[in-house]
Amino acid sequence: MALTLDLSTPESRAALSPAAVPEKKPLIGLTREELAEALLTVGVPERQARMRVRQLWHWLYVRGVSDFTQMFNISKDLRAALDETFTIARPEIVEEQISEDGTRKWLMRFPPRGAGRPVEVETVYIPEEGRGTLCISSQVGCTLTCSFCHTGTQKMVRNLTSGEILDQLLVARDRLGDFPDADTPDGAIVPAEGRKVTNIVMMGMGEPLYNFENVKKALLVASDGDGLSLSKRRITLSTSGVVPEIYRTGEEIGVMLAISLHAVRDDLRNELVPINKKYPLKELLDACRAYPGLSNARRITFEYVMLKGVNDSLEDARELVRLLKGIPAKINLIPFNPWPGSAYECSDWEQIEEFADVVNRAGYASPIRTPRGRDILAACGQLKSASERMKKTERLALEAMMIAGHGE
Repeated sequence: MALTLDLSTPESRAALSPAAVPEKKPLIGLTREELAEALLTVGVPERQARMRVRQLWHWLYVRGVSDFTQMFNISKDLRAALDETFTIARPEIVEEQISEDGTRKWLMRFPPRGAGRPVEVETVYIPEEGRGTLCISSQVGCTLTCSFCHTGTQKMVRNLTSGEILDQLLVARDRLGDFPDADTPDGAIVPAEGRKVTNIVMMGMGEPLYNFENVKKALLVASDGDGLSLSKRRITLSTSGVVPEIYRTGEEIGVMLAISLHAVRDDLRNELVPINKKYPLKELLDACRAYPGLSNARRITFEYVMLKGVNDSLEDARELVRLLKGIPAKINLIPFNPWPGSAYECSDWEQIEEFADVVNRAGYASPIRTPRGRDILAACGQLKSASERMKKTERLALEAMMIAGHGE
């Protein structure tokens, strides 16, 4: 028999709310204080909460478990209570691609939140001699529409939670055998000694500083000395220039800063990085000069994508040096990574080297970033997923299906 539901008014939708089907709450990404509060809700006595938090923290972030049954020093009853209310499960890996240079790209699918649909993000692992860098996404899609960036062609869907940001790191460590007693996949290109993931960069999909609170929580957990224990000197947050949040990043998170610069004149940067219309170069560079902890030992990295005939002249190089005067800085020159439909070409290699020579002679380190993972669209500026924001009609239809018992 067909089922007809009247969802034409807010009242009727509220009366038939899918909230009656409880969702398990994720524990990944919670602060210690939030974790303690969560434990109280499942009957853990307040006097035991701190000890239980230490146990959970160790299992989640030192041992890397994703199933409560593996937490052997926690009673069976408490594990069952935790499993009934909370989840520590990893997101689904939809696809794993491995480049000929050893770069790995994962397409991860996160479950729906509320009446939304599942969303997907891309995360990239870049192995190098002596280190392994994980490029993490902070949003599904992006609002910034930078003209040279593939992610910018995907409309903003939503922010990732602190847990979803951390999940990318946990999945990578799972897949690379980077937790205790885990095996590295045969043939994987990884650092010869020590950790497989030594560095993380917030340079994936999205603008991290438009998701400040969730990024902050995730990075503070990632750098916690009793858990994942990544040095803040090995965590870099890259922003296109959200000026009001730059100082907060240094003050409240304390990680290394990278700026997606890409142009030395406001008119061109307005085109390449449209946020420049709101926060022009002078405001951006003033914020960089005021970055907490800035020194020769804690330099700001300026990222500069090399676009043929657009921003790669030697005059541009000299103006770049002038703009950055007085800022302890490193300048990463990034050969443009093409993507389907892009309107730009990569600068000629000879031109990139001449540009770098001008910058080097002025006293700035100016490495030319070796393109990695181009064959699997995993290089800088190439990340994108197929996730789209759910339309109102689709959302109402999903609610109806959930109420009818045909969905989750």
